[in-house]
Amino acid sequence: MRMSRRGLLAGAAVGGGLFVAWALYPRTFPDPLATTDQETAFGAWLKIAEDGVITVAVPQLEMGQGVTTILAQIIAVELGADWRQIAVEPAPVSGIYANVPLAAEWAPLWMPEIPGVSEPEDGIVATRYAQHTRLTATAAGTTLAAYETPAREAAATARSLLVQAAADRWGVAPEQCDTRAGFVVHDNEQLRFAELAREAALLDPPETPPVKVLPAAETPLPGEAEAPSAFPRLDLPSKVDGSHLFAGDIRLPGMVYAAIRHAPVSPASGVARFDRAAAEALPGVVQVVEGRDWLAAVAENGWAAEKALDAMAVRFSAVDPVDSASIEEALDAAVREGEVYVIAERGETGGEFGKASIARRYDVAPALHTPLETATAAAWLRDGRLELWMASQAPERAREAAAKAIGLSAEKVVLYPMPAGGSFDRRLEHEHAIEAALLAREVGRPVQLSWSREQETLRAPPRAPAAALLAAKFDNAGGIAAMRTRIAVPSTSLEFGRRLFANDTHRAAIENSAGKRDPLAVAGALPFYAIPDAAVYQAPVTIPLPTGRMRGGAHGLTAFFTESFIDEIAAKAAREPLSFRIGMLGGDPRMVACLQRAARMAEWGGGRDGAGQGLACHRMGDAASGGSIACVATARQAEGGLRVTRLTAAVDIGRIVNLDIARQQIEGGLVHGLALAMGSSAVWDAGRPDNRRLSQLGLPRLPEMPEVDVELIASEAPAFDPGELGLTVAAPAIANALFSATGLRLRRLPLLSGGL
Repeated sequence: MRMSRRGLLAGAAVGGGLFVAWALYPRTFPDPLATTDQETAFGAWLKIAEDGVITVAVPQLEMGQGVTTILAQIIAVELGADWRQIAVEPAPVSGIYANVPLAAEWAPLWMPEIPGVSEPEDGIVATRYAQHTRLTATAAGTTLAAYETPAREAAATARSLLVQAAADRWGVAPEQCDTRAGFVVHDNEQLRFAELAREAALLDPPETPPVKVLPAAETPLPGEAEAPSAFPRLDLPSKVDGSHLFAGDIRLPGMVYAAIRHAPVSPASGVARFDRAAAEALPGVVQVVEGRDWLAAVAENGWAAEKALDAMAVRFSAVDPVDSASIEEALDAAVREGEVYVIAERGETGGEFGKASIARRYDVAPALHTPLETATAAAWLRDGRLELWMASQAPERAREAAAKAIGLSAEKVVLYPMPAGGSFDRRLEHEHAIEAALLAREVGRPVQLSWSREQETLRAPPRAPAAALLAAKFDNAGGIAAMRTRIAVPSTSLEFGRRLFANDTHRAAIENSAGKRDPLAVAGALPFYAIPDAAVYQAPVTIPLPTGRMRGGAHGLTAFFTESFIDEIAAKAAREPLSFRIGMLGGDPRMVACLQRAARMAEWGGGRDGAGQGLACHRMGDAASGGSIACVATARQAEGGLRVTRLTAAVDIGRIVNLDIARQQIEGGLVHGLALAMGSSAVWDAGRPDNRRLSQLGLPRLPEMPEVDVELIASEAPAFDPGELGLTVAAPAIANALFSATGLRLRRLPLLSGGL
């Protein structure tokens, strides 16, 4: 059943409560930016200081994707500022920075009992929810969709006020003035923004922000041509010289350091026994703290804390601990015989499919995030107030969870957002914030908690495992007349949503999402090819392993399934893979252009046996406004086995805001996808993963890195975030390349457990 917003409002009017209350929430917010005596704020997005520095508030987590540069660039272009005078700071907590597009996309997560609230006509519901809960989460490539327009409008308003102030001084019409490089200019006269800021802020803003006709944009360069960026990354210098501060760099007066051990993953676990005296006898040990299913040692330094944990020889109890064999059995049963939900349909899917011309099974093992920075948080509880220093993609949810853990109201918790040393959506989880808060309460001193790599691997919910059966029926011309995709996967998005929005424990989240329909868990599975009869089914699987979101979401799974299958269909039909795909893309010229460009760049040879070339493409969003990518992978026999030698990609992300960052994001996504294709997984036994160190995960090392070539295609389509596209195509392109090189079809991720 789908319910409209009108139905929701009517129901609320009868029963009273949530939606009526939401309708009464104010549409305006107090100015959130704090200023010094030398600064003047212009709304919620920027401040101008007397020394000319323009500070931009950024409500998104910087985790290497360049968001601090992108948002600052948008404001600098709209304002007419000098890039050398731009600075950034984390935005304060406020509903004015609500990520409404993400709230709409994730509506099934924060309101799973009422489907349909993310429909366009229900936009007010998502808006009110995002504003009320101050949802500023950084995820799903929504930064531009959520923040470009308000950032431009704020800058346009500030520009209008600065121009008006200058025009009043000169006694001319504002229309005769313009802004350029941090000055308001008129003929040969010019005034610095800093000279005008205070008087400009006293003027009445225009009713409609006069945004420029052309937004921030850069033109792609042909081939491997390079040119200096007009907007180099703001975070690059400090990251190069080592002065960039992360959560692990925080130092507070009297601070102590905590190390932690967690119980094996199981439906029920706890601390069984440990030798407290052995830890307390060691120099530097301050305290031992026992949690529900963890044990922590607090010491004057991190080394002493780890040694204390070793000395205590903690043993945990675990009921039916997780093992990979039982997970695979559950997936196998579900993909073959489990009950299914219809997720997406096209054409006459209700008709009889008949005998398939081809059917294939694909499997994906749980995938680990492996960010370089492990979970780290500093906490200080004093005078009934908790302060947290941590990187979080959902800071308000982390703040609320930490407050609840120690019995405070959220207003009594201050979270200082730190940049993340990588994330891949790992920092959407906040269990370490809860633990740090509890430790700070018990110890009575500021404490910094850092998980070891082993604990990160053990405790971080991986990307969900899945099994898929794909079947197709050919038409008389050898094309695809019908296709069915059946995916057995946990309702992982709902599970993640329970942890994020309901503050469920891992176990409660699994129980509360078990067996439920979860379209986000199979997103991207409906082929974008012009297959007249297609359907996608989800078979929800309940497994004891907690799972979570990873960069790319379900597209990282579904692209592998679909593009591997399309290649197998082409081989069975004796069709050349490139032309076979293009023949099914008559309604998607952007994807055709990507395929043709990638093939030309890679000197595509038709995917002949032994050539070692494999092709894959994927689209996120619709044909008109989404992002498209095509990739050719090249593999060859090398000493010690097979090696991927080249990844070549052509990408259409519409208007490009920052060319360098777009290329970096696609390149990084391809490398991440390579790591997921060849490793980044683990086998669970007795509740623990077998691979607990980076060196055990089969990650590509620098000497093994392939050549990566990326070209961005000039496009008039709306801007699309490039951060997740590269990851989606790497695995199927590599699988198809390995088939070409060896004749062996690998249908399971990771493809080679032994690495490159």
